Amino acid sequence: MSDPLRLRRAEATEPGVRALIAAQQAHGAEAAPETNDYTFGVAALSAPEVTMWALADGDAVAAIGALCDLGDGVAEVKSVHVAAAYRGRGLARRLMAHLHEAARAAGHRALVLETGSEALPGYDAARALYRGLGYGPCGVLPGYRDDPASAFFRLELA
Repeated sequence: MSDPLRLRRAEATEPGVRALIAAQQAHGAEAAPETNDYTFGVAALSAPEVTMWALADGDAVAAIGALCDLGDGVAEVKSVHVAAAYRGRGLARRLMAHLHEAARAAGHRALVLETGSEALPGYDAARALYRGLGYGPCGVLPGYRDDPASAFFRLELA
C-alpha cells in the first residue's frame, strides 16, 4: 500500500498548520520552564527567512517542520512537530530528511537546533531523533541563552 501522506510547502497561517503550531506551543509550555520555551508561533514562522513544510494526509496536517535562514550558510531547524494521531510512523525522521535536502539545495553548510535537555524528559524522543540523524552537541546558538534546560545541536551538511 502506498503512503497517502504528501510533503508540501506550507504557510503558518493555514488552519491545519496553525493547529500543530498551537499543539507544539502547548507541549513547550507544559514540558519546559517559561524562560526556556523557544517555540515559534505563527508570526515568527511567517517571517521571510523561514520556510515551512507539512506532511498532509488529505486535508489533515500530520506533521510540520521549518528552516530559519540564519545567514552565513547556516539554517536553524524549527517547529518539527507530529500530530499525536500520526506518531510512531517515522514522520519526524521523514520530515527531517526533507529539511536536510532543502537546506543543501538552498546552499546551507550546516543545520543547528535547540531542544530540551536531559533535564526535561518531554524531549527524550527529540534528542534521540537528532542524535540518530548525526547531530552533535554544540555551543549556545545566537538568540538563546545558556540554560541547563536547553540542548543545542549542529549537523554539518555534506
